[in-house]
Amino acid sequence: MSGRRFSRTRRFSRTRRSSRRPASTLGALASVLACALIAATACGSPDPTEEAPKKSAGPPANTSPFWVDPGSSAARQVKEWTEQGRTDDADQLRKISERPVANWPAGDRPAPDIRRVTTGAAKEGRTVTLVAYNIPHRDCGQHSAGGAHDANAYRTWLDSFAQAIGTAPAIVILEPDAVPHLVDGCTPAENHDERNALLTGAIERLKRQPRTKVYLDAGNPAWITDAGKLVDPLKRAGIGKADGFSLNVSNFQRDEPVKAYGAKLSGLLGGAHFVIDSSRNGAGPLPGARADSWCNPPGRALGTPPTEKTGDPLLDAYLWIKRPGDSDGECRGGPPAGTWWPDYALGLARKSR
Repeated sequence: MSGRRFSRTRRFSRTRRSSRRPASTLGALASVLACALIAATACGSPDPTEEAPKKSAGPPANTSPFWVDPGSSAARQVKEWTEQGRTDDADQLRKISERPVANWPAGDRPAPDIRRVTTGAAKEGRTVTLVAYNIPHRDCGQHSAGGAHDANAYRTWLDSFAQAIGTAPAIVILEPDAVPHLVDGCTPAENHDERNALLTGAIERLKRQPRTKVYLDAGNPAWITDAGKLVDPLKRAGIGKADGFSLNVSNFQRDEPVKAYGAKLSGLLGGAHFVIDSSRNGAGPLPGARADSWCNPPGRALGTPPTEKTGDPLLDAYLWIKRPGDSDGECRGGPPAGTWWPDYALGLARKSR
């Protein structure tokens, strides 16, 4: 996504998990009394010839209302590394595989993949996060170039996308970069009216699904630094009919500056809500003014886990919209954009807390 080159009352139902009960209070008291009645050496340090059991923090529990895909690239990698005996690496990667991550349906037929994830989520009573990323002239012909052949093809694709959601609870992040590229001049002026019409139509179509929330992408604070420049373009693209806007998709800006930017933009839009992509911002952006700082930067870390508990009435959720471990493009030794890159994923996991 070329946009990443710039240094870039709605709550959801959830299912609680039960915790393991503590050991018997009487049993614990008996052990203490017994220890007090015998020699101190008998209740001191364990036998040095015995190896203490290794403690494991266990996998990160999914405490958000969002669905975790058991068939994700990260989950398959964990299985492969475990079978190969790379247990430490597999444990690290569970920080990704056992968190809810957005699904980006690809190709001309998005429906099968969407039905797969909505069916899986329905079994657990959870919400899926989807990304609609197929606008014509996508990414201005750069790393993530592509998209629908023309406006009619896009409308057909989007209709199939929406139909596949059905009545499932879903969040749709609509067309990352599409509006900011209208602002930064990347998208030619002759394509602006068509893009606005397509985005407005997409919002209207998606909102016909009874349990679908739509967030129109608005870039990140290090890209379009003046939030005011986004107001009219977002309005022309139909933000008034959406549930809000998304920020920091596939970028690395830290939560606090993104929240501040979101609050400012919200104020300019009459109180619009927003969501933040916190998938890879745990260490912030790559320091210094470096070329392609948005593209597979080294030393980054996973950010705030997905949750709807944000403590901010305007911020509906932190989401992992960019799939941690998917390449940004063929830079810094990476595979093509959107391709699973296990070494990068492992680096993100190891750097995170």
